[in-house]
Amino acid sequence: MSSFAAVFDKLGLRLPEVQLPTAGTDLSKWAVVACDQYSSERDYWNRVEATVSGAPSTLNLVFPEAFLEDSDKADRISRIQSTMRDYLSRRVLESKGEGFVLVERYTPYERKPRVGLMAAVDLEKYEYGKASKSMIRPTEGTIVERLPPRMQIRRGAPLELPHIMLLVDDPKRSLIEPLYESRAELPKLYDFELMLGSGRVRGWQVKDPARLDRFAAALEALADPSAYKARYGKDDVLLFAVGDGNHSLATAKAIWEETKKERSGDADLANHPARWALVELVNIYDEGLPFHPIHRVLFGVDEAKFFADLKSYQEHRVEKMRDSASAFAKADENSGASHRIAFVSSKGIGLLDFPKPHANLAAGTIQEFLDSFLKVSPGVGIDYIHGRESLEALAAKPGNLGLYLPPIDKGSFFGTVIRDGVMPRKTFSMGEAPEKRFYVEARKIVR
Repeated sequence: MSSFAAVFDKLGLRLPEVQLPTAGTDLSKWAVVACDQYSSERDYWNRVEATVSGAPSTLNLVFPEAFLEDSDKADRISRIQSTMRDYLSRRVLESKGEGFVLVERYTPYERKPRVGLMAAVDLEKYEYGKASKSMIRPTEGTIVERLPPRMQIRRGAPLELPHIMLLVDDPKRSLIEPLYESRAELPKLYDFELMLGSGRVRGWQVKDPARLDRFAAALEALADPSAYKARYGKDDVLLFAVGDGNHSLATAKAIWEETKKERSGDADLANHPARWALVELVNIYDEGLPFHPIHRVLFGVDEAKFFADLKSYQEHRVEKMRDSASAFAKADENSGASHRIAFVSSKGIGLLDFPKPHANLAAGTIQEFLDSFLKVSPGVGIDYIHGRESLEALAAKPGNLGLYLPPIDKGSFFGTVIRDGVMPRKTFSMGEAPEKRFYVEARKIVR
């Protein structure tokens, strides 16, 4: 075993055998945004379908959550799985061999690109429970009720297409950045504009042993137990923190556990492709990686009841504001120990100020109340929204109420997860909806 392979094996990493569309495929139609985006905006996905216009596309290989409650769920899942098999049999996809994929992503909002590395991670080194101490660890709570539809797709699928992003705590920029600096020397795999004004993406393959050895040495240094304990005072190394796609990674883990039970007599089970999940690694200090809060919208809510219940639940002050921009700006201000959350509806705009919050983060403060409020409010729905424009558009409709949350300091991100465990669900988002991962690469998960 080469030196990099031994390190990768120890730290739960593997060179993936990536599948990409064959030459001649229109990649701008092939790549679509992560399925959990625009979950309340079916019009967006209808525009995607019109853009694809029958061409080979990952739109046919994923299940947009905007349609998750439709009555044709079983048929859609079956079509996804059969289309995967069809794309493989017709050679719409082809293997590029084993190697990392260095990804450069320009978005409409950030001046500098986000740089990541596509790799396969070992699901044996990942646990998604609340008290997880595994090397690969969730940063937000996993809602197990959201796993079954995803499991149905993966259980019968020959391919995986990831929107999972794992964060690396690398302030010295020793891991991914040296690869990016030498990108001109790497074989380019793709370079194209993303649909609907979502930016541009380029990818290069990384497979030469010298670069992989240097990468492995840097990774081993990041995972050094003594250095980790000196920094955080903890023994259980958190090497990769799930920044996006937590439920997709949890689905892969659940299916791998099923596979182990079903194939317990398989002599080569340890090398089964379902043991691994394709992800994008990103340095949390990457200059093109923004951290945004995830906002909340309530549907069909009695606004008077909401504020009355909130008043009895937790001490807070309400400040009426003249416009949403002012309310959002105040929520974004550093307010010390208090938590500030802006609200928007067709009836008014304002700011909630919690001087003695129950939770460590503003998302926890409001989510604790929302969970209890929804239990006693039949007919009230909730969605988790990326981006203030989408929040305002939905909140302006009669009967809706939008809650705008303040941003999180990404510099203290790893320390918070290590000390406090998982954050409240839907606490943060790495960018606005158009900045999220687009599906480009695929990987086989069956033999």
